[in-house]
Amino acid sequence: MGHGVSCARTGDEHDYFRAAQVGDLDALGALLAADPSLARRATLYDRLSALHIAAANGRLEVLSMVLDHGVPPDAVNRHKQTPLMLAAMHGKIDCVLKLLQAGANILMFDSLHGRSCLHHASYFGNVDCLQAILTAARTTPVADSWGFARFVNVRDDHGATPLHLAARQGRPGCVQVLLENGAIVSALTGSYGFPGSTSLHLAARSGNLDCIRKLLAWGADRLQRDSAGRIPYAVALKRNHEACAALLNPSSAEPMVWPSPLKFISELDPEAKALLEAALMEANREREKKILKGTKYSPPSSPPSTCEHEIDADAIDDVSSETSDTELCCICFDQACTIEVQDCGHQMCAPCTLALCCHSKPNPTTLTLPSPACPFCRGNISRLLVARASTASLDADTDKAAAAAASSPQLVRRRSRRSHNLSDGGSSSFKGLSSAVAGSFSKIGRGSSRMADSDNGMDKPEHDL
Repeated sequence: MGHGVSCARTGDEHDYFRAAQVGDLDALGALLAADPSLARRATLYDRLSALHIAAANGRLEVLSMVLDHGVPPDAVNRHKQTPLMLAAMHGKIDCVLKLLQAGANILMFDSLHGRSCLHHASYFGNVDCLQAILTAARTTPVADSWGFARFVNVRDDHGATPLHLAARQGRPGCVQVLLENGAIVSALTGSYGFPGSTSLHLAARSGNLDCIRKLLAWGADRLQRDSAGRIPYAVALKRNHEACAALLNPSSAEPMVWPSPLKFISELDPEAKALLEAALMEANREREKKILKGTKYSPPSSPPSTCEHEIDADAIDDVSSETSDTELCCICFDQACTIEVQDCGHQMCAPCTLALCCHSKPNPTTLTLPSPACPFCRGNISRLLVARASTASLDADTDKAAAAAASSPQLVRRRSRRSHNLSDGGSSSFKGLSSAVAGSFSKIGRGSSRMADSDNGMDKPEHDL
């Protein structure tokens, strides 16, 4: 799809659109000064305005100049696409922000597939544009008229949500952002991909392991069937994505799922969230190694402290240095306390926090999840923070260490080794997850109560957009 200059009625129009495309502000200003009506004209065939051309090519100065001449930001081209949609397609984040600031409507849909700017950003994998649109949706009349949750899960003419498009195209960054903003992981498609497919079916078709990992961690059901009766495992096998099929095999170990109660805690401290996500990923990484062990898809060994790119490694290092002097978790007695309940001040390790939230069962009367309770005082958990060692305790530990150094060098060496084990990044902070609370997570995955009647359903002709 071209977003340049097509047929124009006059030479001035052609020069005007060419200046908008290449970003020639001097020529553009001279042409608009001579004929201000050029600002509202469009190309002959594609009906592209200067706003469309500037947005698609990332010409922020041109975009600002044309908007200053009173051109509405929601002009549509031949396919009913707005400049915001084109900017989201091409990943021009500066133009996206400028158009949103100018009041561009995020609830407009094109005539090709009935997709919004959110669909286009998800399809093309432009995470920054996607995040900017979602941020705008929380502060615009969309939240009042449509509701934010409805906007995140809006469907196109083929019944595809932005999460479906991101999973099918293999965009793990967009999948993560959409899930964190309330995308429904179990939503079914209409005619997109294959009727009745979930995001996990579509990720299995694309063969993207990162998307599959994220969807499984957010509770995607491995036993959900599409309209042909196939589970995602059968779809991955048909497409010869053997590594994906190994993770999706219902007979393999259940994946660890991000607990639903944590999604509804009013404020989850970013550093605490990073620690919990690291614990979750470490457990799933160990599970994945066991599943793929001995195959050609076996993942390469990596340092235990390495995390995926979504989590700020520097932030985790800072947190680890601050929690190295904390006491052992009183639940598992194996790992250092890294998470603190703000209301009561009780501390525990990240794996035990995950297990605690996973054991919160729905109220049988209202079928709603209760707020997770502190295991020590049974008070409701409204906010989780990173456990910080108090200055007084640090000073006391220092004094004790100095006294021990004068009395018993062997005791100092033993404490030094213990302190080193507690502050060891990754391997000791989360190594006990599978051993200490593995049994607690055996029932986390959704769909575990159902049996797969048939792993390989009859394949029907597939059609993809």
